Amino acid sequence: MDEVHTLTEMDEQKEDTSWIPEKLPSKVDNPEVTSTDTTVTSSSGSDRLKPKLKKREVWGKKIDFLLACVGFSVGLGNVWRFPFLCYRNGGGAFLIPYFIAVVVCGIPCFFLEVCLGQFMAQGGVSAWKITPLFQGIGFASAIIVFLLNCEYNIILSWSLYYLFSSFTAVLPWSHGNNEWNSENCTNLYKEKSVNSTISLLANVTADVEDGISNLSKKLCDPVTEFWERKVLSLSSGVDHPGAIKWDLALCLLLAWIIVYFCIWKGIKSSGKVMYFTATSPYIFMLILLIRGVTLDGAELGLKYYLLPDWSKLREPQVWVDAGTQIVFTYSLALGTLTALGSYNKFHHNAFRDSIIFSCINSFTSLLAGLVIFSVLGFMAKRQGVSIADVAESGPGLAFIAYPEAVAQMPAAPFWSVLFFVMILLLGLDSQFVGVEGFVTAIVDYFPHQLRRGKRREIFIGCVCIFCFTIGLSMVTEGGMYVFQLFDYYAASRIVLVMTFFECVVVAYIYGVNRFYDNLQMMFGYKLSPFMSRLMKVMKYMWAIFTPLFSMIIFIIGAISYSELDYKRKTFTYQYPQWAIGVGWILALSSVIWVPIIFIVRLIQTPGTLRERFVINTMPRLQRHQIREGENMSKICVIDDDGVEENHIATSSNTEPTLLSNSMEYEKFLQKDSNV
Repeated sequence: MDEVHTLTEMDEQKEDTSWIPEKLPSKVDNPEVTSTDTTVTSSSGSDRLKPKLKKREVWGKKIDFLLACVGFSVGLGNVWRFPFLCYRNGGGAFLIPYFIAVVVCGIPCFFLEVCLGQFMAQGGVSAWKITPLFQGIGFASAIIVFLLNCEYNIILSWSLYYLFSSFTAVLPWSHGNNEWNSENCTNLYKEKSVNSTISLLANVTADVEDGISNLSKKLCDPVTEFWERKVLSLSSGVDHPGAIKWDLALCLLLAWIIVYFCIWKGIKSSGKVMYFTATSPYIFMLILLIRGVTLDGAELGLKYYLLPDWSKLREPQVWVDAGTQIVFTYSLALGTLTALGSYNKFHHNAFRDSIIFSCINSFTSLLAGLVIFSVLGFMAKRQGVSIADVAESGPGLAFIAYPEAVAQMPAAPFWSVLFFVMILLLGLDSQFVGVEGFVTAIVDYFPHQLRRGKRREIFIGCVCIFCFTIGLSMVTEGGMYVFQLFDYYAASRIVLVMTFFECVVVAYIYGVNRFYDNLQMMFGYKLSPFMSRLMKVMKYMWAIFTPLFSMIIFIIGAISYSELDYKRKTFTYQYPQWAIGVGWILALSSVIWVPIIFIVRLIQTPGTLRERFVINTMPRLQRHQIREGENMSKICVIDDDGVEENHIATSSNTEPTLLSNSMEYEKFLQKDSNV
């Protein structure tokens, strides 16, 4: 189609622009949507003033945006996922596919989403007015981040529970003499556990293999029992939800209250909170690192973490893990980066921030690995086992492996408090920025309904209450099984499909050269020649390498897909098929909106199929967003309220259609001005 701009076609479409009716502004200091003077006329003919729309906020300082991105994207995935992946996939060798993924996927997608929000000054849904036919990408991203918000705060509730439990002289998971411990609970930190094991083995009457198997199922350590029997009160399966754990429910309520008051006044208040929540975890990590490397056996853990195994690079799963890790830790395809970028001033240098962010993100992952594996090395040496026997990822690392190691240190409660405060702060800013991203998407989509008076604050409260209600299903006795369903299916590898769509739509529907020109309008003049050349490389990343990389990683991951199971300490729980079906519903509930919006827009638009496609891929832009020399027949100019200024695509016989050429459009504008 002629109207679909590809990488090469845009360079050829340098048309005569002398017909453009007026000179467009070359620079706008602060072109965000304000819409503050709207009035209506009553049936009696008298004017009645409506409540004013609140002016859309911008970041108070340039660093606020960078801190918000760091706070949101740098989180628990850097601490409990990256170190384990690095260890499992060849240690230092894993850094090769990891940094390739950073360059090919992480930075280009991060930069694209942030710039899209900054250019359009809209949240994750409305920003896709650049190609309304594919606005389903925005809706899909909003649903993904909503589901993640429901799940993520459960982790904060666990962290709060452990934090409160750490304010004691003796950590409750350091011994097996608590009311929740089973009769077979054994303290693995004392020599009597060895004697107990020998005694039990002597009484086994079956053959040796069956005896060892039965014994391993019976024995359980105090750390695991505190997690499963005290914190979770874990039931036998997802089909046995049991009662709500009210102590966890109160922790969850506290977490949502904290989130609400962090964002209820908008980015001006949340930006100030970021100065603490985004920076203080690094202080705690450095303290824990100093403590970790001074422990006996720390060098053993660091060796397993960093020693390269080059043979692993031949395994496809290593590259899949690297790609998915980048997508998760950069928080791509969630719409939140678009929302954060939308609060930038129009000429903010987002490219510089993208490079700085990627460096901070990767540094945090490497630092967290040193913190975690120095302690795991200490624990492995003390227990006389291999690193493989103590290394875990996900919640198992934060709530079993690390607490088990902390319990063996002198002044254990102090180090436990330090660790869980770090976990809480890492998760807190990720959580409330995620909620802010969802709220921004909805408020920008319904500005006249939600950007008046106290409606935004009320809406945020409603979102928090609704998410809290859904979260109650994850603090029941069977809640951990529900949490695993959300964690495995809600985002999973679907985000790779979303990054593919984002790049393809911007590069081939909106036009990669047009988007590059838009970036130059925003901040190109501020960049050094070297940075300008780097930014030009982004065009080819968006058009070729990034979507290709995303789809290859998705396909390889789909081929190696395995159904969800929950690996407990003593056995692996297999989910029933109906639960797997629920998981797939969660996965499809987001991405399904891409074809739904596509089809609905085509059906609702009059004309031939080709005309419908062209009309719905025409960007809706304000005047300050139009590049010099733009073909005005290929865009739709809107005002601050989103109303079309040029009255295109109406049923009037005196107005041209969206398919009109420049001469017809010029005649229409001249006729309209004479009237």
